[in-house]
Amino acid sequence: MTFDVVLTDEPTAVDEAFVSDGLDEFNLYAAGVQDRRPLAVLVKDAATGETLGGLTGRTSLGLWFVDLLYLPEKLRGSGLGTRILAEAEAEARRRGCVSGVVYTIQFQAPDFYARHGWTEFGRIPISGGRSRIFFRKELRA
Repeated sequence: MTFDVVLTDEPTAVDEAFVSDGLDEFNLYAAGVQDRRPLAVLVKDAATGETLGGLTGRTSLGLWFVDLLYLPEKLRGSGLGTRILAEAEAEARRRGCVSGVVYTIQFQAPDFYARHGWTEFGRIPISGGRSRIFFRKELRA
């Protein structure tokens, strides 16, 4: 068998699905479970349906991954971020997740996650003297 290794910053949806489906198949074989699902809580404009912000992530094998959480400046400080995070956490619990994980950067939201019960477990230095800060949260009662 011959093959090429191709570096790209534009994988196709087919490329991503092939890798994702392959990992799902392996997880099913190795762990007896294939339960990876997207999880999103979106803020939509009531009149237009336009997405204004929200949270995206996924659940898999008992772990909730928060990938992105964003609100525009005009919606910050209203409690909306807390509501979004709480709704996502409740859904992760319903899906059987026992822990959550997220990373942020010093200038983003470390205090927000700490206020909501997330515990820092690591930092990785990045450019400009900053760090990515990794948080986890136990979801079991």
